Amino acid sequence: MAYGDTASDETLARAWAEFCDTLKGAGEILFQDSAPATPLDRAVGFRFLSRSIPLALGFELENADPLFPDLMRYFEPTRKQGGDNPDALYLGAPIDGSLSYRLRGNRGSAHFLAFTSMRRTPGPWGSEVVDTLFGHQLQTEADGSFELHVGPDEKSGNWLRTAPDCFRLTIRQFFNDWNREDPMTVSLERLGAEGPPPLLTPDGVADGLRRAGEWVASSARYWADAIDVWQARPNEFLPWRALESGKTDATPGGVPLVCYWTVEPDEVLLIEVTPPDAHFWNIEFGNYRFETMDYRYRMSSINSHQGVLEEDGSLRIAVCHDDPGLPNWLDPSGHREGYATFRWMHADAEPVPACRKLRRADLEAALPAGVRRISAEERREALRRRKQGIERRFRA
Repeated sequence: MAYGDTASDETLARAWAEFCDTLKGAGEILFQDSAPATPLDRAVGFRFLSRSIPLALGFELENADPLFPDLMRYFEPTRKQGGDNPDALYLGAPIDGSLSYRLRGNRGSAHFLAFTSMRRTPGPWGSEVVDTLFGHQLQTEADGSFELHVGPDEKSGNWLRTAPDCFRLTIRQFFNDWNREDPMTVSLERLGAEGPPPLLTPDGVADGLRRAGEWVASSARYWADAIDVWQARPNEFLPWRALESGKTDATPGGVPLVCYWTVEPDEVLLIEVTPPDAHFWNIEFGNYRFETMDYRYRMSSINSHQGVLEEDGSLRIAVCHDDPGLPNWLDPSGHREGYATFRWMHADAEPVPACRKLRRADLEAALPAGVRRISAEERREALRRRKQGIERRFRA
C-alpha cells in the first residue's frame, strides 16, 4: 500500500502539510520586537507554541462535536495559556445552544465554583458569557451530589441557560486551601443522544487540522498583541477592560486587574494593597507569553488562604530574584518582565494595588518595623505543601 491508493490520500497529505506550515509560520511571531530577547524567554516562547498544539487539537479535532461532547481539562501545570489561574482547575466542552445537556456529579469542595455558557466572539479565546451559575447557587444533596441542566428551556432546580449561538460550556473551580479542598467529579451527556459518534472521515480530519493550526497561530498572535498593550504601562495595575479591546472568556464574579511588571536582578518591586472583604482573591504571576510561572516548585502565586497580612490588614508582596525572607514573595523564575493579575471575587470593593520599585539593596531600609517575616525552613515547607496541593488537585 502506498500514497495514492485511496481517494482521500491527497486531501489528508495536503491538510497535514498545511498544518505543519501553519505551525512553522507561527514561530515567527515569537521574534517580534516587543518580545524579551533572552535565551530563557525565547525557549519559553517555543515551549508555549508546543503546549498550544494539544490544546488546539483538543478544541478543533478531538473534542469538537457538540452532539457528543466530553469534558476536557483546559490547563495543567505543563499546559498553560491566556493568564491561566494557578489556583484553578478548568473544565469545558463544546455545546450547541439549541440542544439540552445534563451534568451529573459531586460538587467537591473547591472554594469558588462557576458554570458558564458562552457565545463566540472574534479571537481564539473570544467568547461572551450568556449565563452563569455560581457554586453558592448550586443545589446539592447532603453528600454533595448534584444534577445540572444546560439548555435553552428553563428547568426546575439547577439550570444553566443557553442561547442559540452558544458554543461552549466552561466550569471553573478555584482552590483556596490547596491541601484540603477537593475537585468535583462530573460527567456530561447530551439529552437524547443514542449510539456512538459517527466514524472519522478524511474531510473531518483535514478540517480539524486546518482549524487547529489556525488556532495555534491566532492564539500566539492574540496574546502577544494583548500583552504589548500592557507593556506600554509598566508596573501599574489597571482593569482588564481598560486596555484589552477584545472579548475573552474572563471569569465572572470579579474584574481582573492586570500589571506588566519589570524587575532587574538588582531591583525589587513592592506591591501593596489592603484586600477587600471578598469570597476569594489571588494574584497570578507569569511571563511575557501570558503563562503563569511554574506553580508546583516556585512561589509564583498568592491567594486569600496563602497570603500573610500585616497587623493593619494590608498585603505586601515582594517581586525579586532572590528570597527576601518576606512571606509574600513572587519568584520571577529568571524572567525580568511579565504580567501579574489580581482578582477580587465577589468582593465589596476593588482596590487597585500600588507598585513601587526599589534597589534590592535598599529593601530592608524601606520596610516598616515589625514587618512579617518567614524563615528558610518555613519557606521550604510552604514549597513542599504547594507541590502536594497540586498533586491533590490534578490527581497525580
